[in-house]
Amino acid sequence: MKLRLLFFLLLVPAAAFAQSPSKILSAANKTLGGEKALKAVTSWQQIGKITRVSDGLTGKYSAFAAGGKMYSEAYDVGGFEFSRGYNGKSGWLRDSKDGLRTITGDAARDFQAEASYRNARWNSTKAEKIKISSGGTANIDGKTTNVVILNTAKGTKLQLFFDKATNFLIREVIAGKTMDYSDYRVLGGVQTPFSIKTTLEGEIFDIILDDVKLNQPIAKGLFDFPQVSNEPLPDITALLNEIRVNADKVNDILENYSYTELRIDREPDKAGNLIEKSSEKRLLTFYKGYRINRQMEKNGKPLSPSDQENEDKDAQKQVAEIEKKVAAKEKREIASGAVGQPKGEGQRITIADALKGSLLINPRRERFKDRDVIVFDYEPNPAFKPQTRNEKLFALCTGAVWVDTATKQVVRLEAVLSKSAGNFLAKAKSGAAFTIDNELVNNEIWLPSQADINLQIKILFAGININNLIKYGDYRRFETDVKEVKVGDEKP
Repeated sequence: MKLRLLFFLLLVPAAAFAQSPSKILSAANKTLGGEKALKAVTSWQQIGKITRVSDGLTGKYSAFAAGGKMYSEAYDVGGFEFSRGYNGKSGWLRDSKDGLRTITGDAARDFQAEASYRNARWNSTKAEKIKISSGGTANIDGKTTNVVILNTAKGTKLQLFFDKATNFLIREVIAGKTMDYSDYRVLGGVQTPFSIKTTLEGEIFDIILDDVKLNQPIAKGLFDFPQVSNEPLPDITALLNEIRVNADKVNDILENYSYTELRIDREPDKAGNLIEKSSEKRLLTFYKGYRINRQMEKNGKPLSPSDQENEDKDAQKQVAEIEKKVAAKEKREIASGAVGQPKGEGQRITIADALKGSLLINPRRERFKDRDVIVFDYEPNPAFKPQTRNEKLFALCTGAVWVDTATKQVVRLEAVLSKSAGNFLAKAKSGAAFTIDNELVNNEIWLPSQADINLQIKILFAGININNLIKYGDYRRFETDVKEVKVGDEKP
């Protein structure tokens, strides 16, 4: 029997006996003070000295986290200052080289993920739909470590290295930034590192913390965008009204445009990395404020002639339905005396309409896409009473919006659903996010260039994750009535 067991053990791969990532994280929780004690930390602050290894120059270092999502850090070495912060809606960065700006793109996504991690470590993976996988083992300064990889639903990758002998976290790699930890001390029942080595902008820095506090009040202003410009900002209400008026003009102009929409469906693999699963390209036009679309490609290949003919016929049906809706709406408005009231649901909702249920805060002037813009953070207005389905959804969103100062049109919008929305049949879960980028077309209208959508929807008892990247382009202006337009008939 013993020989059989020995033979079996020799055949089974060593990886079969390796600790699972969840067990590694559980062991780390226990070592650091216990999951309950770690989750009880709702804020922390660190103050210390930072030294640039290459030349020995020293300066001050500070970092703060609070509110589950807010995070900031700052240091200065030899006259070079660096600071960044995330206030739960948008992130900003300031340094002596490039000045102050709002963080956008992948950097914004990664910083948002880092801010959440700094507040909850790995103890919010379930709530945030973060995939946990094993990275095997690695040797760090002679210590064997277990590597755990966290992949967020939006595509940020975090690597955690735990000392196999002690279960202490000794290294993190987040969006290319490495931080090594040592000199753990018990603070408020939680093991806390007082020595940090990090790599920033190609330089290695040593950080020695002098003062660390847990669960102390932290001023919200530490995370908000710094106010530095003396140039007066416009009245927010007046600006929104201008955006709304311009949005109506955009709708009129848009009816003279066609463009393409390439929708790429992405799904996480077993490790949580986002991969492309399928794609679909459509041609879009607008008619009386409503959108008409025809499919042109599937997974990068054109449709067959018969399938394309069916798509064209379907577009004619869409126009007929729009005519019926418009006629019925006009009849209701005449009967009720509501002619000239705002457009109803089913038509293209403007960003100004979307933001009317929000409080716009932290206004600032910046340069974005080589344009002068005004950037606002926004959050739900508790006094607003939404009337339509779209208003109810946007009234629960937080984020940031970029407005071109010359055209008074929106250049970029970031939104995160702060609370779950819907009913018992279908519900969009909190944390759902989308980003819209616009481009100036023919120097007359800002139109979408790209949208990044990440939603978690619960339909009855089933959960559906939607992760789409949508690319817009091929904008063409035409004067022909939409009912006569066929695929390929657009004239530039």
